[in-house]
Amino acid sequence: MRKDQVAVVTGAAGGIGRGIALALGRRQCRLALADVDEAGLEETAGLVEALGASAGRHRLDVADRAAVAAFPETVLQAHGRADILINNAGVAVGGTFEQVSETDFEWLLEINFWGVVRMTRAFLPLLRASGDAHLVNLSSLFGLIAPPGQSAYCASKFAVRGFTESLRRELEAEGARIAVTLVHPGGVATRIADNARAPAGTSETELAANRERYRRLLRLPPDKAGEIIVAGMERRRPRVMVGSDAKAAALIERLAPVTYWNLLRRRMH
Repeated sequence: MRKDQVAVVTGAAGGIGRGIALALGRRQCRLALADVDEAGLEETAGLVEALGASAGRHRLDVADRAAVAAFPETVLQAHGRADILINNAGVAVGGTFEQVSETDFEWLLEINFWGVVRMTRAFLPLLRASGDAHLVNLSSLFGLIAPPGQSAYCASKFAVRGFTESLRRELEAEGARIAVTLVHPGGVATRIADNARAPAGTSETELAANRERYRRLLRLPPDKAGEIIVAGMERRRPRVMVGSDAKAAALIERLAPVTYWNLLRRRMH
């Protein structure tokens, strides 16, 4: 990773996106930061600039097909090129499959999956032009295991996993100079549980209990997660597990692909 490379980071206003941005800023990459949260984006950019790195602020909704299609030209005009694309933006919806409305299911997929696909398609020409590019897509611990009450989120993160692994092999087959890294974060202390959409009719008591249960699992500091991810990029690792919980779950799922939930249920609850 060269210090003058231009890195595009979605979901950069906080959480893992901010952690990644700071890790790249410490390495003096030039950043194109994107998010719908302009206040959070400004805060992240200020933190990056305090490290002596440059940080462009770009309001972007990755669910907006037209905005995503136009974004590479915006980055090209503002930063000259794009060498790294990190698809980090993501949202959550709580509830079982029957509780989650089709509207909320589609809303989540538009951001978590289609946002990744469309951003990748839009930026592939710039990544090819780089000659030394890197594509990083964030899946999740729930792209490795599928607990109950997370059918929408798991669907999106398993989809990101399959898409990324297949695309990596396509790019390898054609000899493209684009490294591809798939990231599976475990319990990172972000606000994703607090910000998750709740199914209609969920009581405040049930909502608070669900959020607290998942909040207890979110322990790894986002800055540390960002460092782990960027260190994996520097080593050009095809897959990066973030946190001991993600590593343990991946091992258990491989050993017991059908019955792993019997082993993990107590820990998750």
